[in-house]
Amino acid sequence: MKAYITYFKLKFISSLQYRSAAWAGIATQFFFGFVYVMVYVAFYESGGKNLPMELSQIITYLWLNQSLLALVNQFSKDQELFKIIRDGGVSYELARPKNLYFMWYFKILGQRLANVTLRFFPLIIITTILPYPFHLGGPASLLHFLSFLLSLILGTLLVVALSVFYPIITLITMNEKGIVNLLMTIASVLSGVSIPIPFFPKFLQIISSFLPFQYISDLPFRLYVGNISLTDGVFGMCIQFIWIVIFIILGNIIMRINIKKIVVQGG
Repeated sequence: MKAYITYFKLKFISSLQYRSAAWAGIATQFFFGFVYVMVYVAFYESGGKNLPMELSQIITYLWLNQSLLALVNQFSKDQELFKIIRDGGVSYELARPKNLYFMWYFKILGQRLANVTLRFFPLIIITTILPYPFHLGGPASLLHFLSFLLSLILGTLLVVALSVFYPIITLITMNEKGIVNLLMTIASVLSGVSIPIPFFPKFLQIISSFLPFQYISDLPFRLYVGNISLTDGVFGMCIQFIWIVIFIILGNIIMRINIKKIVVQGG
């Protein structure tokens, strides 16, 4: 376990060096977040009725999404992993006497936590001081906030477990485009990044409930704003845990099978 924590620390520290990229990310996420907020404000003020979330809830949801995007984003890739697969550097990874799956898991976890560390607090401060109705609101209650934190931790572990699947698939296809980008697009849409799950058509909400994606970010954010009861939140966190276990077990099995058939490129 100590070796995996070392991989995590190395990736976390190295990712903290990209300060200029972080400031660019902050500006980009604030811009797109504000655009999303203005769209929903206009939509609500146009006279929409029987909407599944209050305006203050949806605005807070959107700002949380942007503030934590580096953590929960489905399009986030560890380019280093894809590079070593393409050029044959993965052979050095295989030479290490450690479980390759958990090496990659902790590397991706370190990268995501470092990226969100650089961007989260500036965005939270900026969005909190914005005037009504554009500002980030507080949690529905203390219990909702604590549930949000626990659910966010589980969501982080889940999104990392899902992210490890992308380089595993690349071990087979030898290219991170195509099916990997398709899976990322589906995961991004069904995780509620742009449109919260309650705004989906009923049939799509039902489909999403059987998939892992909405449990990455939609569940914790809706817990924060109080759009989900604490009882439903506990049930959702149990589902999060089950998906984490499923992905880690499947990831290890598929990884071991692929390693036996791996083709090392690069001469």
